[in-house]
Amino acid sequence: MIKVGIIGVSGYAGVELLRLLLNHDDVEIVSIGARSYQGQPISEMYPSFYGICDMICESDDDVLKKADMIFASLPHGLSEKYAKYCNDHQKKFIDLGADFRLDKEQDYQEWYNLDYNEKELHHKQVYGLCEVNRDKIKEATIIGNPGCYPTSITLGLYPLLKEGMNKNNHFIIDSKSGTTGAGKSLSEDTHFPRCNESFHPYKLATHRHTPEIEQELSKMAHDDIHVTFVPHLLPVNRGIVSTIYVDLKDDIQFSDIIKIYHDYYDQEYFIRVLKTGKVADLKFVKYSNFCDISLHYDKRYHKLIIVSTIDNMVKGAAGQAIQNMNIMYDIEETKGLKMVSPSF
Repeated sequence: MIKVGIIGVSGYAGVELLRLLLNHDDVEIVSIGARSYQGQPISEMYPSFYGICDMICESDDDVLKKADMIFASLPHGLSEKYAKYCNDHQKKFIDLGADFRLDKEQDYQEWYNLDYNEKELHHKQVYGLCEVNRDKIKEATIIGNPGCYPTSITLGLYPLLKEGMNKNNHFIIDSKSGTTGAGKSLSEDTHFPRCNESFHPYKLATHRHTPEIEQELSKMAHDDIHVTFVPHLLPVNRGIVSTIYVDLKDDIQFSDIIKIYHDYYDQEYFIRVLKTGKVADLKFVKYSNFCDISLHYDKRYHKLIIVSTIDNMVKGAAGQAIQNMNIMYDIEETKGLKMVSPSF
């Protein structure tokens, strides 16, 4: 059994980890931590756990000492010290925050206004996009779990970029997310009277996921990729829809695109390339670890339109983190993650 601990269990991604791990046959959850709720049972914060999991929230130190596999679901700037402890004590560490996603400290300084305090650790980090970096993840001890928007976008573009089918290196990306993507902290935008019956873009050209998106797409393309990334807030709890616009090379046919996507993804359990004419819809990925991708062709301008949908709390956070853990421990990758989205 894998002895697992969760630091930051009181947040949305942390409690989603707990919900999913309770169904994992190879996991024993030995400790959960929530600094603001230390000494309180998780079932008082989230009554859905009442009678199922009444574990008491302990200190972060307790979690670190008791567990061999540590998940940290914390705001940026807080995870390095926990990763250092795990590194020094031969424990595995998966960070659901932003501290181990960016390769360059300069990008972290620019977009998050912080420095790396444990610089040597960042030479060991692996970006945990499972379907792309599986071989590296197998050998990793520190994982930077991808952001939710980057997951939907990079999986949507991966086959196309690897095969060099894009005409230019600038993409327009229009993404919409449910309100859980903003986390549990209160804000004006996610206050119910403000977001209900509303729909609007936010952080236009300034969202912190931008450098992560460009970093990973550039690796896939072996060239510098630039994006105009515009996120929007949907008045729903969870789900992401990313619509991506790509100019195709003149000699590329739509049938070539369809074949390549099926070649890359037909053996990937969690990625579903939809039949031509179908449109990916967040309703059918909610509460699941699936990424649904639909491909559309604008023949007037020889442009590909990619729609990629995920549940931001599962494939975009807790589910992908567990998928990473499964790969790290060389167990069935789908363990604990085979749930199907409700149909209505």
